[in-house]
Amino acid sequence: MKSKPKYRMISWVAEKYAVHPQTLRLWEREGLLRPTRSRGNTRLYDEETCRRLESVLTLTRDLGVNLAGVEIILNLKKQIQRLQVENEMMLKMLRQTVQKKSEIPRYHALVSLETRTLKIVDEE
Repeated sequence: MKSKPKYRMISWVAEKYAVHPQTLRLWEREGLLRPTRSRGNTRLYDEETCRRLESVLTLTRDLGVNLAGVEIILNLKKQIQRLQVENEMMLKMLRQTVQKKSEIPRYHALVSLETRTLKIVDEE
């Protein structure tokens, strides 16, 4: 069972990560962070948003990347993750197709097979 997401207010996040709240608001306007909002319109930071903030801080503080570069890097990271999911799905479909093609129906059991059949090879 999934636990209920834990949300933090901007003041807590700003103090924990040593970032001024105004900087967090700026990064939100720039589209780098997307905190959710309460009914009273208070910014609420969940675990995923905090992890994204950590990425932004690593890129800006440790690696000296500007905000435009951070946006490009984060977008590329998201695209890579999406492509990895698609790749896994396609690989699974390919394996299923190859497996179906390599199975011999019972009524063909005595028929000789071609030696040039497609076989699955272990990945590593």
